[in-house]
Amino acid sequence: GAGAVLRAHLVPPLVLKLKTELDEIQELILDTLSNCLRVEVSEALEAGAVTVLKEKLSHPSTAIRSKAAWVLLEISSHAEGKIAVCREEVIPALVSLLEDTEPEVQASSAGALMFAAVTPQGRSSAMGAEAIPPLLALVAEETSRARLNAIKTLTLLAELPEGRTALQDHRDTFLRCLEDRSQAVQRAADIAITVIDWKP
Repeated sequence: GAGAVLRAHLVPPLVLKLKTELDEIQELILDTLSNCLRVEVSEALEAGAVTVLKEKLSHPSTAIRSKAAWVLLEISSHAEGKIAVCREEVIPALVSLLEDTEPEVQASSAGALMFAAVTPQGRSSAMGAEAIPPLLALVAEETSRARLNAIKTLTLLAELPEGRTALQDHRDTFLRCLEDRSQAVQRAADIAITVIDWKP
């Protein structure tokens, strides 16, 4: 399991192998890393995992793009991971994957963005990468698996005055989500509207 891999310090060699292995092996490595990085990220960060994963976001294989975005989601759920994702300028790459043809890739990218946007650097980087239009497109698409993460990310961006201003014209997109089948989506949309309507 993940504990054994971490105890044996296998994370750094796995990160290195990601650069050179065949696609099928890369997929297995990404699966292993995602389990390990849920627990602990510092070894992976020291081994330069974020840089390698950022490269994998533009891989021709859907499975590898999706899994790389998922591993970045695991990394950015940790405080030190959020810092690394901002420092290595991964956010623009994640924003471009919001328009990927593959729903899995969109969902993982939106999730990683949501975690990164918790930090002020993450929010300003997402604004700089013009994340709002592709996130709104995912919110408007009723079947999107990325919908919930997209709403939560936009709510974080609405904490910035320029984000709030940009989203005030799109209240209808969120209002429609109040009728969503998913209660989580309804709740998230309700919070988003409250933040967008907030008058400082």
